[in-house]
Amino acid sequence: MDRRPIGMFDSGFGGLTVARALIDLLPEEDLVYVGDTARYPYGPRPLAEVRRFAHQITRYLVEEHQVKLVIVACNTASAAALDELRRSFEVPVVGVIDPGVRSLVAATRNGHVGVIGTVGTIGSGAYQRAVAAADPGVKLTCAACPGFVEFVERGETDSDQVHVLAERLLAPLREAGIDTLLLGCTHYPFLARTISDVMGRDVVLVSSADETAFSVRAQLTALGHDRPPAEMRAAGRATHTWISSGDVATFRALGRRLLGPELDDARPIMWAEDGSWR
Repeated sequence: MDRRPIGMFDSGFGGLTVARALIDLLPEEDLVYVGDTARYPYGPRPLAEVRRFAHQITRYLVEEHQVKLVIVACNTASAAALDELRRSFEVPVVGVIDPGVRSLVAATRNGHVGVIGTVGTIGSGAYQRAVAAADPGVKLTCAACPGFVEFVERGETDSDQVHVLAERLLAPLREAGIDTLLLGCTHYPFLARTISDVMGRDVVLVSSADETAFSVRAQLTALGHDRPPAEMRAAGRATHTWISSGDVATFRALGRRLLGPELDDARPIMWAEDGSWR
């Protein structure tokens, strides 16, 4: 057994969808979550800059919290940095792209699927490559959705404004005739009702959060790093540590509304240009 915590990070609140799935699936595991709200959104930033952010946060989780596994709970950061992080750190690093794609290709009925994500994620080609590798026979239509992340980060998940934006951004996907849509950004499940209303009931929405949690459990079990439920019951409730590089009060209030009562407090962190933190 391995009592070290699991580390994860996102540009802000989107990764809380993965955190929710992980807490539900592995309630015995301790968790350290970093929301980089001072530097969100990652989507419009150059991939090289996102890569630098991802390396800095991963190093923080490994050095300061001695995590046993890192989840890159951000599609843009996964697209930009996942392979490099795996080469640079000894702990396992799990992204959200491949688990989501596996679920996407398994769910389609007509073989025509869609992916929506940030400008950075779609522009990287990461989903195009992952879908082609998973099933070359599947037809893929992608669309970038600038603005979705900002609505979620403000807590506006069902406003008229976000519905109007969704109507415009998702129009090409409706016209393409897809039957399954992957929410290729961990923020987007918070907009699932709006997205479903726009796409119609016949289109299945797929989130990578649950599949990522299953992938984490499989890796921990295979490596012998999991923490048995019996020990958790003996030791008490698992510890969840929440860290924000932006306004902590806002992170605590909105994060608690999006995630649930497990987000009971948050700590601040500040990043330095030299790659350090305080």
